[in-house]
Amino acid sequence: MSDDLFAADAPVSDSYDASAIEVLEGLEPVRRRPGMYVGGTDERALHHLAAEVLDNAMDEAVAGHATRIEISLDTGNRVTISDNGRGIPIDPHPKFPGKSALEVIMSTLHSGGKFAGKAYATSGGLHGVGVSVVNALSAETVVEVARNRELFRQRFACGVTQGPLESLGPTQNRRGTTVSFVPDPEIFGDLKFRPARLHRMALSKAYLFAGVEIRWRCAPELITDETPAEAVFQFPGGLADHLREQLAGRECATTEFFSGAQDFPDGRGRAEWAVAWPLWSEGSYRWYCNTIPTPDGGTHEAGLRAALTRGLRGFGELVGQKKAKDLSAEDVMNGDELMLSVFIRDPQFQSQTKDRLTSPEAARLVEAAVRDHFDHFLASDMERGRALLGFVLDRMEDRLKRRAEREVKRKTATSARKLRLPGKLTDCSADDPAGTEIFIVEGDSAGGSAKQARDRKTQAVLPIRGKILNVASANSAKISANQEIADLTQALGCGIRDRFLPDGLRYERVVIMTDADVDGAHIATLLMTFFFQEMPELVRRGHLYLARPPLYRLAAGNKSAYARDDAHRAELEETLFKGRKVEISRFKGLGEMNPQQLRETTMDPATRSLIRIVLPREYEQRAGVRDLVERLMGRNPEHRFQFIQENAARLDGEAIDA
Repeated sequence: MSDDLFAADAPVSDSYDASAIEVLEGLEPVRRRPGMYVGGTDERALHHLAAEVLDNAMDEAVAGHATRIEISLDTGNRVTISDNGRGIPIDPHPKFPGKSALEVIMSTLHSGGKFAGKAYATSGGLHGVGVSVVNALSAETVVEVARNRELFRQRFACGVTQGPLESLGPTQNRRGTTVSFVPDPEIFGDLKFRPARLHRMALSKAYLFAGVEIRWRCAPELITDETPAEAVFQFPGGLADHLREQLAGRECATTEFFSGAQDFPDGRGRAEWAVAWPLWSEGSYRWYCNTIPTPDGGTHEAGLRAALTRGLRGFGELVGQKKAKDLSAEDVMNGDELMLSVFIRDPQFQSQTKDRLTSPEAARLVEAAVRDHFDHFLASDMERGRALLGFVLDRMEDRLKRRAEREVKRKTATSARKLRLPGKLTDCSADDPAGTEIFIVEGDSAGGSAKQARDRKTQAVLPIRGKILNVASANSAKISANQEIADLTQALGCGIRDRFLPDGLRYERVVIMTDADVDGAHIATLLMTFFFQEMPELVRRGHLYLARPPLYRLAAGNKSAYARDDAHRAELEETLFKGRKVEISRFKGLGEMNPQQLRETTMDPATRSLIRIVLPREYEQRAGVRDLVERLMGRNPEHRFQFIQENAARLDGEAIDA
């Protein structure tokens, strides 16, 4: 670093002084950056608000203080959740004179009763931000608390207290907390709660804690075919009841599925599980910690995998089946119907949205809790144990056979590339598709940079010529005759439509890498349309990604950074380069980037950012996606024109919620 930077007479920007240091108070940080607290401002984030309030009610039930929870969806996008627990404390808070504990909890980040473990042995809340975040992101929040036979109420708007805590008088038959809120349209726009999603959320919570009663109500005008107006959920069998309903009489490898529960030693929590092995199933997996869904699994998942896999290996050794030593977790768990719920103290999650559990001790605790039960499940009925072992050994043999076939295909294709693979494909050297990826780029110039920037072992590059055919507006004959589509299909090796073979896919990730401008976005859209229509299963299985190359390079002195678009550039100028003269370079395309720049910004797994393209699982959502693709990419240009007219004001630097 140059010594000039430390010289006494070095220039200092007049605009960077104490007044430039901004301090956000109260709940203002949440409204400024909602993505940090609820993961964004999309539909998932909207429903996360309801989940946060419902989780608080569930914590009261798990702690043994509540037996009933009510959730209702009313007109005006209002959700109300109540419990018959202890009720949020309303006495004055010792650290905040003039404020009740209720007001502190609702309007102050990192406040709550779940830090020391005195009020709750296990809970979903960790940082004391959940209900205060809901308050911050709601246009209106009303909290009613019944304690000591007296009813209290306090109102809030956008996180700001609207008046003092008021007493509504005595109440004889009511106790607990009721939270009613309306998400702020300034944050979430026109998004509305989906009754079906809230209904499923309530149902799953009832399964997770055996015995708790959850009552559901929906305003008549919001009812759909799949959502009742009212319902009461209570399942004494917990997860076992849930799994029995999921199986719906399907034939399984064993006549009884494996379920149970076990407390952890020294009062460190509890695990409950239910696992079945249907003969024909794609499988479904549900993981929970302290009643919080963790869709990405985590350490509790790892513990269950280890218990089941090692248990079957041990049983195989017991009955003299030597092949069992080669069993993998994939053989044991792929295609299973599986549910695992754990309750642990002070859980650690990957983020505030709690998608993945990272508590290290959870793996060991779950494996120890499940393993003894699973060993007994196998050995107490040898016929059942042998049936399950034979079932997973068949899976193992199928897996090994598929892997051998893939290796033969790859080696054959590599040794005779000119005959079997597109001429412009530069393949990777790895034989196993696991960990490999193919980058689809536009043109030879971008292809040349990508080939020099890639990791030769795991990354392949396929250049395509210009804008690929719009398959949404072309007939099958035209699609079959298109050379670019033929090359792409041949390179991937998995076939299209009803001839799609998942095991034939030659790469784990398919990455669309186009220029960061409008033309590049158009090409990416055409490619996504191709995959949606011709290879939807590839998308459903999570193999399709979008690369995020930069559009600009910003430099000032020894400092440089890359910006994805105009908005990102402006943000960097105002933050990272504030007050400095910035030299801005605009990349006309990927081909203008040198290989080193392309590698570090777009292709290196350690520094890049990818967007995974997914398809919703619910049929209605898939139908909605198909309708959207048809309207925007189909043969009728009037639909596209109408969409542009309706959204023109939002096209400049803002994503359209379609």
